[in-house]
Amino acid sequence: MQKIEEVIVHPLVLLSVVDHYHRVAKETKKRVVGVLLGETYKGRLDVNNSFAVPFEEDPQDPKVWFLDHNYLETMFGMFKRINAREKIVGWYSSGPGVKVPDIQINESFKKYEANPIFVVIDIQASETLELPAQAYVSKEEVNEEGSIVKNFLHLPTILGCSEPEEVGVEHLLRDVRDVAATSLATETQHKIAALKAMLTRIQTIQEYIDSVLSGGKANHEIFFKLQEAFNHLPDTNSLSQEFAVNQNNTYLALYLASITRSVLSLHSLINNKSKV
Repeated sequence: MQKIEEVIVHPLVLLSVVDHYHRVAKETKKRVVGVLLGETYKGRLDVNNSFAVPFEEDPQDPKVWFLDHNYLETMFGMFKRINAREKIVGWYSSGPGVKVPDIQINESFKKYEANPIFVVIDIQASETLELPAQAYVSKEEVNEEGSIVKNFLHLPTILGCSEPEEVGVEHLLRDVRDVAATSLATETQHKIAALKAMLTRIQTIQEYIDSVLSGGKANHEIFFKLQEAFNHLPDTNSLSQEFAVNQNNTYLALYLASITRSVLSLHSLINNKSKV
């Protein structure tokens, strides 16, 4: 697989994972694991299909786990007959988050893909308003002791769909959407959700900076991204001045319109008096 710059998770994958979880691990503390299928083109990975795989792990000992590779290979053989273009690109977990044995599980998937991706899909309703899917790829790093360790590196993840998928999702949303809500109420809810999401991200940034100030390890790439984001912020001083000028122009137009209307009213009154 070529170097991945962006991972696009399609709606069918999300629906399949939710169905897998509700069939196998609903109302339990277990998580479900499965295989991701997709295609790569110019650094963009489209994850457009998936299937479940029998998986068990010991809650007491994270090093003890079982993944049925025979079932995996049999299922992939059947999927390949339907769509030969879809390849095994990685695997998914219902989380929550990344767990201790995930590096080992990821290594086992290198049997099918040289550099598999790992996608954590949050099947629970979350109030943080984050994306329900987060993609990772394993990367070798040198720790403070000089030994080589493998850690997960986060990849940019978005949700996308083709035209047929968009039509299907629209039909599904009709069943859950509040038909009584007006367009203004819907737009207001979207604005509130966006503001909550932005507040969550700002709090995450604050927590990270506080941890660095407390003696934690600083990541220069993160600070570079933060500085780049701050550079895109508008100049509030000039913005306030432009807003005041625009507001004054609006008030001036309203004032002139009021005067014009008054003059026309007086003119009509004088004409009526002269006719009498």
